[in-house]
Order: sequence, then structure tokens, then C-alpha cells
Amino acid sequence: MHAELVLPALLPRGNETPYPAMPALELLLARGRRALDERRSYEQWIGEACGLGEDDALPAGALTLLAEGGAPGDAVWMRADPVHLRLGRTDLTVVPAAAFALDSQEAASLAETLNVHFATEFELHPVRAKHWCMRIDAAPRLSTRPTAEVAGGDVDTNLPQGEDAKHWHALMNEIQMLLHRHPVNEARQARGVPEVNSVWFWGAGKLPGKVADFRWRSVTADDPLARGLALHAGRSAQLLPASAEAWLAQQPAEGRHLVVLDALRLPFAMGDTTGWSAALAELETRWFAPLLGALRAGRIGMFTLHALDGREALSVETVRGDLRRFWRRAKPLSAYC
Repeated sequence: MHAELVLPALLPRGNETPYPAMPALELLLARGRRALDERRSYEQWIGEACGLGEDDALPAGALTLLAEGGAPGDAVWMRADPVHLRLGRTDLTVVPAAAFALDSQEAASLAETLNVHFATEFELHPVRAKHWCMRIDAAPRLSTRPTAEVAGGDVDTNLPQGEDAKHWHALMNEIQMLLHRHPVNEARQARGVPEVNSVWFWGAGKLPGKVADFRWRSVTADDPLARGLALHAGRSAQLLPASAEAWLAQQPAEGRHLVVLDALRLPFAMGDTTGWSAALAELETRWFAPLLGALRAGRIGMFTLHALDGREALSVETVRGDLRRFWRRAKPLSAYC
């Protein structure tokens, strides 16, 4: 078995937070063969790795709907993720719903209100409380950025751009006015929790053509884009289990398998250094230490790791025999930044 992992925000550019000790991962990186490439976002990487062209837009809405059990058909779908726009001294910051509690009943109520008001414009499907899909008549002429990529960033500098941008900016403003006095948000304000006061548009398009050469036998991820791409290619897709041991127990012995570990991305983007460090330490215990043990025992034949968003993208491949290269001493993760 070839275990291939991708970890957004493992070695992020500009990180100044000290790394915790991670002996298993440090050993895997030190003993393996390293390759550098141009840095890129996770969304760019997963699209290209799954067969989309470098210039193809990632149809995030259609893929998300497919991953969550829906049928995109030949329609145009877009992500319209619920967000909280946090007012600062001089700007508005994007806070994704993944950063705060939002339940499915609240999401359904908010989406229903928007669907009634915008019945001729779009149709929202809150497939999960924290990520929504929106059916529209035609693909807009827009350049957009994923919600996870703009998390913690300024709204104005990340708004959709392109020929149709003016219309979509106006639509966002109208949605914000509708959500402002919504009973769900009034109740959330009374509880002192972030309101869902906007949505973030990105990833419009139809499902792509069938992928002829999909390189993984299975994809395991909480991220619906990766699972949607796997299902579209006719491969196995499942949600992330609690640990590598649980993942190894459910995978077939042969083939190449992708695991997306994205627990670091949101806390780093939101400046939660404590949460980012804690998530790293948990990944070491639950994933890297068991995978190192599995490599030593021959349960997996190769371990590959992709860290995408440092000064350059780093990929490391490690096989069992590499572990004998004792002269390649483990280094702290900061040495790779």
C-alpha cells in the first residue's frame, strides 16, 4: 500500500509559531527523498492532481454536492458558504462557519429565507451546515477564491473579480441585509455567538468530464472537493476516521490511497496559534507515529507527504529501506520552512 498524505498549513509561509516536537514526522521527512515545486493552494493542487487542467476552474459547488450525496447533473453549481464578517477597526474579516458552531436547523432556516427571496436568481442547498451549494442558470464570468483560502483575510481584497463582479457584489450586499434581522441571527446575537451575516461565493461550474487516469484507489477526507473528485472518477471516498490505525483497518492492502489532513488550515488562517500547535501534536500522535510504525512493519510500502504552502511546495517519499539511512538525522520542522 502507498499512503499519500496532503497537509495544508503544515509548513506555511510566514509562520512564526514554534513547532512542537514531532519525532515520527521529523524522521519520515529526514529519511525520505525530497522534491520541491511551485507553492500552490490546496484547491489548486487537488484539482490538478485529480486530472483538471492548470487553467480549469475548480467546480467546487458541483463536486461538493456530489460528495454529499446529491446529483449535480448537467447544471451549474457554486459554493455559497455561510460566513461571519467580523468588523475590525479598518476592515471586515472573513470568518468561515467552520470556525464557529452552526447547526443544520439554523442553516436550513437561513437558506430557506434566501431561497424564497431569490427564487428567480438561485437555489441554495445547505448540504452541510457549514458549506452550502447554490444552483444557478449559467456560470458567471468571475474569478473567485475559496472560503478556506480567504479565512482571516480582508473582505474587500478578496471579493470576486471579473466581468460579472458588480452583479455578484450587489447580490452579496442584498443577502447581508436579509440576514441581518433573521430570527436565527437575532437568537445567535442574544447568545453572544457569531451571526451568519453573509455568504461567500466561489467555485462555479459544471461537473468536469470523466477523469481517465485518476491516480488513487481511494480518497479519505473531510473536504468534500477531494471526495467529490474521487466519486466522479468512480473511486472509493470516505470521511476521515479518528486515526491512521482506523484508516489502515478499512483500506485494501494494495494500491495508492490519498488522505487529506486539513486540521491545521483554519486555526493558522485565523491566527489561533494555540489551536494550530495542538492540532499538530494530535496529528503526530494519531497519524504520523502509527504510519511510521506501519512502514517499519511492512503494512505500507511507501509514505508520501505533500506540504503545499511554504516558500515552495515540498513533497517527501519514504519507503521502508529509507529508514535505515541513520546518517540522515531528523531535524525540527522549522528547518523545512
